[in-house]
Amino acid sequence: MTARTGVSALLSRVGATSALTAAAMAIPALLPGLGSQADAATLSIKALNIAASKKGSPYKYGAAGPKRFDCSGLVLYSYKRAGKKLPRTAASQYNKSHHLSASHRKVGDLVFFHSGRSVYHVGIYAGHNKIWHSPKPGTKVRLEKIWTRSVWYGRVS
Repeated sequence: MTARTGVSALLSRVGATSALTAAAMAIPALLPGLGSQADAATLSIKALNIAASKKGSPYKYGAAGPKRFDCSGLVLYSYKRAGKKLPRTAASQYNKSHHLSASHRKVGDLVFFHSGRSVYHVGIYAGHNKIWHSPKPGTKVRLEKIWTRSVWYGRVS
């Protein structure tokens, strides 16, 4: 199977998932020998797709799924289902992640919103400056544009 036909086949199966997310899912499988980088990318893409599958789930403070989520609960649930255990809070998730610059962020990385040195929100990067997250009371899990420059990025490995 060529990379082009592999990606085309994957795109035809994913339906509502974005083409960018689908392509990112296919790349590790089509490029053998990448080792732990491919494993980390696969983990992140799995977590992203799990978060996306929860679109429309209501926000509930302190909830970590499977039907209701707060922001860090969605990240915790998504990564746990993908095979990686993370701490419960956004700040603890930031401390546990490998920090990186915006220029090095990839689909599936974590996006941490901060005020000064305090992290107050987290989502999963979906590409094109958008995240999957569970925003606040009265809202639902959704894909949304990053609305501020006060963000840090982290990679789960």
